[in-house]
Amino acid sequence: MTSVTRAVFGDLPSGEGTVEKFQLQSDLLKVDIISWGCTITALEVKDRQGRTSDVVLGFAKLEGYLQKQPYFGAVVGRVANRIAKGTFTLDGKEYKLAANNGPNSLHGGVRGFDKVLWTPQVLSNGVEFSRISPDGEEGYPGELKVWVTYTLDGGELMVNYRAQANQTTPVNLTNHSYFNLAGQGSPNIYDHEVTIEADAFLPVDETLIPTGEVVPVQGTAFDLRKPVELGKHLQESHINGFDHNFCLKGSKEKRFCARVHHAGSGRVLEVYTTQPGVQFYTGNFLDGMLKGKSGAVYPKHSGFCLETQNWPNAVNQPHFPPVLLRPGEEYDHTTWFKFSVA
Repeated sequence: MTSVTRAVFGDLPSGEGTVEKFQLQSDLLKVDIISWGCTITALEVKDRQGRTSDVVLGFAKLEGYLQKQPYFGAVVGRVANRIAKGTFTLDGKEYKLAANNGPNSLHGGVRGFDKVLWTPQVLSNGVEFSRISPDGEEGYPGELKVWVTYTLDGGELMVNYRAQANQTTPVNLTNHSYFNLAGQGSPNIYDHEVTIEADAFLPVDETLIPTGEVVPVQGTAFDLRKPVELGKHLQESHINGFDHNFCLKGSKEKRFCARVHHAGSGRVLEVYTTQPGVQFYTGNFLDGMLKGKSGAVYPKHSGFCLETQNWPNAVNQPHFPPVLLRPGEEYDHTTWFKFSVA
């Protein structure tokens, strides 16, 4: 059984509305999600001793999410990840987006889906959020109707994304939760064992835009098909961290994508998705400057993201999986976060 409770999380400044918090609870998980950015603010999981810890980075109060912060727990869009130089051409017309990440556009622009109030509807085992992104919002063409649904079943949190457009537009939605299976506020994720079921990855340039090549992981630091202990792997591979798209086998069916095991607590996170890619990000830009829940600070490599999504900059790379949503079509993707103890 899943219970759903609803409470006020805070009021937006200058009377823009009230942000609500929805708590989904099963016998194995407790998840808090707010209507600001469809953001997961807390996710409590038991360890092998039955002790509960919150395993996502974030803030206890609304003010934390209104400041400049790295998308903790939020749904990002209209297009997640980076678009090179913030431009793309569609049907012969060039569209210019905000360059909010060096020369590139990141996670939907200056005021993406993470920085807006969504309309909630309580379900028997979860909550559905909806909004209409108006034509021209953040430079994107067409009106886009969007629904994001979180449902909880035992140890599995399911996130479904749906969208419909009245004009052709790129769409790529994901959740940007930062996990630390030792418990949020733990200093790093080096003792986490990571597996990603991907035979290829996308190399990137110095601004983290894919070069266009699709490279086999075999014989590289990106071969995570067998479990690696993260800290040791980064050290041995001489890399600063991951912020790369791993290419999954294209399919509309639910399929295994990644597994992370924290030996100390026994917690395991498995990710399943219908998306063609997953951005594995190891919190390289976290700098310890933000104060999170229970006074925790979040230094570099203190959380990881597994952002299931289409490939970055796909709108400018014709050989990448298609990212355009046309009128009469429906964007419909699901990701499952499954927690257990080993």
